[in-house]
Amino acid sequence: MFKNVRLFRLDTPFNLDVAELEAQLGERRFRPCGPIETATLGWSAPLGEETASLVHGVGGCLLLCARKQERLLPSTAVAEAVDERVSELESGEARDVGRAERRRLREQIITEMLPRAFTRSRRTQLYLDTEAGWMVVDAASEKQAEEVVSLLRETLGSLPARLPDPHGTPSTIMTDWLLADTAPNDFVPGDACELRDGDDSAGVVRCSGQDLASDEILNHLRAGKRVTKLAIDWDERLGFVLAEDLSLKRLRVDDALLEEMDDTDLEPAARLDAEFAIFALQMRQLIARLDAVFGLLSGR
Repeated sequence: MFKNVRLFRLDTPFNLDVAELEAQLGERRFRPCGPIETATLGWSAPLGEETASLVHGVGGCLLLCARKQERLLPSTAVAEAVDERVSELESGEARDVGRAERRRLREQIITEMLPRAFTRSRRTQLYLDTEAGWMVVDAASEKQAEEVVSLLRETLGSLPARLPDPHGTPSTIMTDWLLADTAPNDFVPGDACELRDGDDSAGVVRCSGQDLASDEILNHLRAGKRVTKLAIDWDERLGFVLAEDLSLKRLRVDDALLEEMDDTDLEPAARLDAEFAIFALQMRQLIARLDAVFGLLSGR
């Protein structure tokens, strides 16, 4: 299940079917780091490593998974090894080691240390909603999302996709929701938010477990702070923190939507398939509501 969401609008219809997409992703299938590689990035099975397919389709949505593996080489360890090597050269040859030679030594030491370095992997799931025309990426940061989107562009040759460009300013709209109690009926503010000064991004108030209708919160807003993140329960179906860039964090599906699966003995892959089917349908409807409230693409 996705924990975060970053949205990208598909500017043209996505016409590849599962088999065609599978074939293209296979050209960039994930492989582990080689002895002197710092990182590799490729496509992995979205339903788990025990399955082979790189694409899983449900209800017009194509689920993919990018996997990145990195070698962990702490900069402090490299710096210490460089200092030791420089000290040996300077004492043994009675000369100073210049900046250029020090850089060469650092590159040499990294090459020597890489094959012995530990590795770690990170999986990033995403899916293409071919019916609604959106790509949904489970990424906690913009950098992580862009890395995966770039991989998909490289794999397919092109992928016309862009971030939301809303009509209104989301922070202004969310501020009005709290200040004037004007949130839509299906967007119920939760108990957490982030407030920032309009003219000073360094002035930040983060609230958790608070009554957002209290005088304490409202006084911050009356003093000019604006809402940049807001916990929301949407229509008793999804809960999340909505940020001013329209990304979602701490995403959760309401337990009532998953109750039926608790009574069935599903294999892990089958359970993930069922959860994804529920999640993708709810997200399609949520994106439509976000579009209605914020106007996700002003250029339309």
